[in-house]
Amino acid sequence: MPNRRSILSALVAASTLAAAPFAYGAEHMAFTQQAFEAAQKAGKPILIDVTAPWCPICKAQKPILAELTAQPKFKNLEILEIDFDSQKDALKALNVQKQSTLVIFKGGKEADRSTGDTNAASIGALLDKAI
Repeated sequence: MPNRRSILSALVAASTLAAAPFAYGAEHMAFTQQAFEAAQKAGKPILIDVTAPWCPICKAQKPILAELTAQPKFKNLEILEIDFDSQKDALKALNVQKQSTLVIFKGGKEADRSTGDTNAASIGALLDKAI
């Protein structure tokens, strides 16, 4: 019969393994104009993720983006999250009108965007345009 220590060890191991794929993926950062400009200047591929905590589509996109961006091919992808409710200046500058909008930049220029997409294959195709 398993004791308390072995159960806790198993839980820690399982949670570590569950989180492992995401540890190697692209890192999510809050959008700032400075971070955006630095990533553009460095020639990095960029994903702008416009999200809102109350948005069900945004919530559906999160695990899809986490799984896709954990792939090695997206290791250099800079992911900048814009809060739809509080970062209105950034939304205006990027001409974004709705939450759940994903905007891809490649070579410092916008390559594509989508709004309201929760299909993993089409989000993956969008991300591929950045690399």
